[in-house]
Amino acid sequence: MNLVDMTWPEVAALPRDTPVVVPVAAVEQHGHHLPVVTDSLLLGEIVRRTEAQLTRQVLVCPLMWLGNSHHHLDFPGTLSAAPRTWLDLVGDVMENWIAHGFHRIVVVNGHGGNDVPAKQALFEIRQRHRMRGDLLLAFTTYWGLGTRPWEDDPSFHQREMGHACEWETSMVLRLRPDLVKPHTGLAEVPFGNPFLPGTRAWITKERTVPGHIGSPRLATAEKGERLLALFSADLVAWLERVVRWDGRSWEG
Repeated sequence: MNLVDMTWPEVAALPRDTPVVVPVAAVEQHGHHLPVVTDSLLLGEIVRRTEAQLTRQVLVCPLMWLGNSHHHLDFPGTLSAAPRTWLDLVGDVMENWIAHGFHRIVVVNGHGGNDVPAKQALFEIRQRHRMRGDLLLAFTTYWGLGTRPWEDDPSFHQREMGHACEWETSMVLRLRPDLVKPHTGLAEVPFGNPFLPGTRAWITKERTVPGHIGSPRLATAEKGERLLALFSADLVAWLERVVRWDGRSWEG
């Protein structure tokens, strides 16, 4: 079910244990060859495929295109909300659904920069409603649900999501090839090792001059369809766990 297609009485009639899906993405630079809407385009398609399989089992909110993308602000075209602003915006959306009486609210993410503030938003809301034993507040990023594309297709070079990379470029080639500029001549920008297994604060221009990270020259539309299918299947399986949750237990 898509919220944008419904009237308020239709929403009011839903069982309050219906999972509410809040998709969050971004509009930001994606190198010389991909459009700034890449993250929102890709997550929108994955959520569309997922909703089509789950039909009336979940309620999907409109995609939130404004992300926390301050690390990309050195590249024109990037639009961003500051971390605290973005955190509060996502938190307010979730609080709206709690006020409407819904118990299962999940944030599905399509942009790496949203990861930390989204998790903080969930943490803060859970503390505010600490006496509620019936709430399920959850978060996932679509490429972090376990898919290992190279095991399905050995032609995949990358072993993780990059930025305007083999994976993202392949998916945009599948969905909107008209938006992809020449990419086969682009050099690989390595992921590097920024003090792993620790974490280093960074801004994008420290890691890449052209804006991409990874190997866009290896992208194909065929790889893109495989990725979209794998990621959508992962998200369906994860949301089915949310649907099956018994309303009490820690495990899901």
